[in-house]
Amino acid sequence: MTDFGLKVRMVVVGAILFAFYLVAATAIAAMTGFNLWIILAVGILIVPALQYKIGKWMALRGAEDMPDDPRYQHVHHMTESLARDMGVPTPRLMRQQMGVPNAFAVGRKGAGVVVVSDELMAILDNDELEGVIAHEIAHIKNRDVITMVVGQSIGMIVGYVAYFAVLMGGERNMGTWILAMAASQIANLLVMIFVMAISRYREYVADDDARDAIGSGDPLARALEKISAGAEGRDQQTNDTVAALCIFNADRSLLQSIFSTHPPTEKRIAKLRS
Repeated sequence: MTDFGLKVRMVVVGAILFAFYLVAATAIAAMTGFNLWIILAVGILIVPALQYKIGKWMALRGAEDMPDDPRYQHVHHMTESLARDMGVPTPRLMRQQMGVPNAFAVGRKGAGVVVVSDELMAILDNDELEGVIAHEIAHIKNRDVITMVVGQSIGMIVGYVAYFAVLMGGERNMGTWILAMAASQIANLLVMIFVMAISRYREYVADDDARDAIGSGDPLARALEKISAGAEGRDQQTNDTVAALCIFNADRSLLQSIFSTHPPTEKRIAKLRS
């Protein structure tokens, strides 16, 4: 069963994101002269589904289906077994070169996808890989991936609206353009603060669900240690959207350290072994 605390956070964050969306829709109506109710109707009925589809498509760019041959049969078998035990339809398995050992999940129950990097499969033992896949299946089961993908898309929309609102409200010069860019970044950041609030908590929940699924937290703890060590000195070859969905965010920039999408790896490992 999905963690109650995660459910509450998803409801609260969902309501806040809708409020941001409402403000953006009102601004669009004011700038374009379109009827607000029509914009809201389109936004509620069409845009979220479109955002989800586009977000999923963007996340899976560069990934390819994992072949069902002797090299990967053990990955397919453990995924099918875990999905069955966790009460989730078997997700589609894909592989990708990410530059670092990592994995992520997108989609919902019945249409979930687990992407595993070649670098990850090269360094993990089978029980460690099982812990990682259980963690990703937990994200699909808990539906928190949908909140992340849609939330990031709303952040982009709010950022664009802020940009054009400033641009249309001032003179067309370099100062206005710089102000518009700053407003866009700030608006996007405000939305992402709330998305990040759920992002860190959902990692702990998925860790706990994975521990329950495989019967021990130690394999996943060992996997996190290897993933963290394997990412040292290497650049993650994924965009920001995918980095936020991964089991380990290899981005060590100053901004990432302030607005981290993941709790500290050391705390996750300690909690798994407690």
